[in-house]
Amino acid sequence: MSDRSALLKGIRVWLVFFVVCLVLSGVTAFPLVTELRWTEEVLRSLSVGEYLPGLMEWIERVRDGLDAADAEYPFLLYGTDWLAFAHLVIAVAFYGPYRDPVRNVWVVEFGMIACAGIVPLALICGPIRGIPLWWSVIDMAFGVFGVIPLYVVRQKIKRLEALSPYAAPALAG
Repeated sequence: MSDRSALLKGIRVWLVFFVVCLVLSGVTAFPLVTELRWTEEVLRSLSVGEYLPGLMEWIERVRDGLDAADAEYPFLLYGTDWLAFAHLVIAVAFYGPYRDPVRNVWVVEFGMIACAGIVPLALICGPIRGIPLWWSVIDMAFGVFGVIPLYVVRQKIKRLEALSPYAAPALAG
């Protein structure tokens, strides 16, 4: 297998991994009410409240809020449907770099910027919305861990680009 083929295969494997994670993250935003009820039941059956009472209190509070919104104001949950849809749409965009990585490296860079944007979003909006700091840290981890495969992909794309016979010469700085 040539260097070019190996790089292309590695790029595609990482992109598929990233897209699968993005899709799973999005799809789980649709059934929030049911998911949170199940999560609470599982955590209770595992006696998590004995060891992490703050986590159980937070899960109960969020479930109470979602139950109230679902019963009285279900249109509020429409926002999470759009959140899920956005994840799916963004995942589709990564077909471009899958098909032609060098030409579509900008999609990967866009994804890296979006991952970086999670950190200030969580730090600013979390306190405004009453989100505990430890939960904001979990949210920020999505950005931190999400950027890792994208960084690997970008590095591989740049190496692939350098192997191209049409690669632009480096500009003198």
